[in-house]
Amino acid sequence: MADLIIRTGDLVSITIDPPAVVPQTGAPVPLAGSAETITVNGMSVCLLGDELPEELREPLEYTAPPFTTPGTGTLMLTLAPDNMTVQTVADDKPLLIKGGTFIATFTVEEPATQPTPAGPIPDPVLEKPGTAQFVTENETVSAG
Repeated sequence: MADLIIRTGDLVSITIDPPAVVPQTGAPVPLAGSAETITVNGMSVCLLGDELPEELREPLEYTAPPFTTPGTGTLMLTLAPDNMTVQTVADDKPLLIKGGTFIATFTVEEPATQPTPAGPIPDPVLEKPGTAQFVTENETVSAG
């Protein structure tokens, strides 16, 4: 199914389900396309693997009230079939296309804690679900 192509400068918007708060995902983050041979309006096209911007690949801080002392974790995005091309490829990888929402998962590495007089209590939930979607300014060029 053809849909709008995602390219450098387009955004990924990530929402981690409450009560977890990951500040770095509070606003959409720009993507950087890695296609060397395909551009759309002068911008490199995003390929499979470009969906998670570099600044979101390192451990990120989070809180999840009542666990207000920050912990850390990593973010993973799982694209749906309608977020990548089937027929069109570049550098042996599918192109990213707008599609619908897809899965975001925040995996806790160091739990946030709740301070108490008896000592800190760690957040017992080690996986925080969420969703993500692409936001594009490309209104004309699509692929399937």
